[in-house]
Amino acid sequence: MERTSVDKDIRLGSTSPTSVVAREETRGPDTSTTPSNISTFHSLQFRNFRLLWFGNMSATAGQWIQMATLSWLVYDMTGSGTLLGGINAMRSIPMLLLGPLAGVAADRLNRRTLMLTSQLSIFVLAFGFGLDLALGYVAVWHLFAFSFLAGTAQVLNMPVRQTIVFDVVPREAIPNAVALSTAAFNVTRIIGPSAAGFLIAWFGPEGNFFIQSVAYLGVVVSVLMMQFPSGKRDERKQSLGKNLLDGVRYIIKEPTTRLLITIGAIPPLLVMPAFFALLPVFAKDVFHSGPEGLGLLMSSMGVGGLLGALFTASLGGFDRRGLLQLAALFTMSLSLLGLGLSPSLYVALPVLAIGGFCEMVYMTTNQTILQLSVPSEMRGRITSIFMLNMGLMPLGSLVLGIAADVVGAPTAVTVSGIAVVSLTALVALLSSRLRSLRLSELNTDGSTPRTSMPVSTG
Repeated sequence: MERTSVDKDIRLGSTSPTSVVAREETRGPDTSTTPSNISTFHSLQFRNFRLLWFGNMSATAGQWIQMATLSWLVYDMTGSGTLLGGINAMRSIPMLLLGPLAGVAADRLNRRTLMLTSQLSIFVLAFGFGLDLALGYVAVWHLFAFSFLAGTAQVLNMPVRQTIVFDVVPREAIPNAVALSTAAFNVTRIIGPSAAGFLIAWFGPEGNFFIQSVAYLGVVVSVLMMQFPSGKRDERKQSLGKNLLDGVRYIIKEPTTRLLITIGAIPPLLVMPAFFALLPVFAKDVFHSGPEGLGLLMSSMGVGGLLGALFTASLGGFDRRGLLQLAALFTMSLSLLGLGLSPSLYVALPVLAIGGFCEMVYMTTNQTILQLSVPSEMRGRITSIFMLNMGLMPLGSLVLGIAADVVGAPTAVTVSGIAVVSLTALVALLSSRLRSLRLSELNTDGSTPRTSMPVSTG
């Protein structure tokens, strides 16, 4: 009866005092569903996850329209690759300053309140900036101010959105749920940038920001409809600094967590800046294709990313996730080289699709293993510290933007690709822990074995 009650509560999104979060620590794996028979869309059967998934769709649709529009505005107004990189670098400031504290907040505070506050803030910012554009008051510094404020709201939202997945699906479905969340991200990466490009051409950038504001209202509705599990928040009795220090100590002590966070920094620093920040330069100056071409380039990345996320969601009981990460990172580096050497838009499109596929396989696998390897009461903090890796993306964007001004975007991207190939080879050679990393080595209580990982024989 207890097992049946637990499963029923998960399906219905129970918020009873004996919460899903608390039960996660005491229940064993659900024997009715094993990783090997989890289908691609398995996690969507849970109501709370469906609402979270559709909310993520709305949020990321607005985010992709925002990124594409801001990038086009900056480069169109200034013609500067350095400022194009700088507008992305502006987002790293709130990430670096507030990211770890946002993770502590996700572990300590009411998650519904955090999500509503952040999404309402983004709605107000997007609508206000749309008015600024429509009235003709916009200046370059307005773009930087908007990027900083919107980045701050996103930082507060990201840890709670990523960790809430572990509260609304059973443990054995978590890899599938994380992959489906990534798929939602990429569905909008297909639609959002392409829509942004055509909306810029048809209605001007201000129309895009008004559409963003509507998308963020959709997120608010989904949060209001969700039933949030009420877990224990013992950390409230401790200081913010003590909570954060506990997370840092855990990362230093646990070699698997430390490894995953370290290698997770490679794509945001060297790969993603080329795939995102420099695409307006390729669209306008290399391929001479205008905003429509920018939308196609970003959407191609989204198609590949969606396929990569669905591929990862379909892996089921596939165990060798360490080798999978290495293979994805190596192929991602080759696609980076391919973009730098592409002679035309139509060659770049499939290259970017391959890059998007491998990026999502890598990042989804890395995030899934990382969060499964830490105790549930520390997921917010570990996730926020991991988010600091994403703070490297704007820094990489700034460096590549300067390089694009000096030596040209194709050369800058090619050099970045060579660097990633070299790093991947070095990691594969030196890290036996990553080569032998398996999902089955994660304990059911959310921790990893403290002994060295065995070398796989199959």
